[in-house]
Amino acid sequence: MKWALLPLLLLLTLIVGSLMALLFQVTPSLLGQLFTEPEFHFAVMMSLATSLTSLVLAFLIAVPAAWAMVRGNFPGKRIADALLDIPLVTPPLVIGIGLLLLLGSQGPLSGLFPQLSRWLFSPVGVIIAQTYVACAVLYRAAQGAFSSVDPAYVRTAMNLGLTPGKTLLLVEIPLCLQSLLSGGILAYSRALGEFGATLMLAGATRFKTETLPMAVYLNIASGDFSLALGCALILMALAIVLLFALHRLKRRASHAAY
Repeated sequence: MKWALLPLLLLLTLIVGSLMALLFQVTPSLLGQLFTEPEFHFAVMMSLATSLTSLVLAFLIAVPAAWAMVRGNFPGKRIADALLDIPLVTPPLVIGIGLLLLLGSQGPLSGLFPQLSRWLFSPVGVIIAQTYVACAVLYRAAQGAFSSVDPAYVRTAMNLGLTPGKTLLLVEIPLCLQSLLSGGILAYSRALGEFGATLMLAGATRFKTETLPMAVYLNIASGDFSLALGCALILMALAIVLLFALHRLKRRASHAAY
């Protein structure tokens, strides 16, 4: 048992050390400069607006998809389930290149939706990239949530005359709401920190597609370490808030189980 404490200590040192290294850089002058910087304000608002939009779209796409996968029975179900894991294991830059080739002006979808290629290097491109990665996280969480629902409840609702859609809305979602919310927090965190796919699909343009991760990248590249550090600190603060909310939901779920 004692030998396992050394890797645990190493892991905790890296995690806590990196966080403290960021926090030790905070000074009153840095904060004063940060909150008067228009680029910082733009990056914060762009990140919050696009990630919230992406989260809503992810719920509309991933939750019904997970429900169909759990309750449905159709040819190729196992293959589809395996394919839905691809976004979780594919590097974000590769995801971005694939989406760019699919949705770009020379892509196979350009003939059906020509407007898509005009939207790519814009905030819409940011939302598409964030929604893609958020859906992958939320889908797995929703699939696990629906799988945990006792099928007897579903059969009872159907026997009482509820349609599958009403059963989903009135029975299944309320039963696994906390699990769905936990998945939503993880998906939102993933969307908020998305960089690689966004870089390929929306570009890195100041005051246009500049999210917080993109602002960190742009300002480190241009040598403005103070602004990059400030954006990194805000991302860290948001991550801590989301982590706290996730643990609160888990504690409530464990108390409700007892």
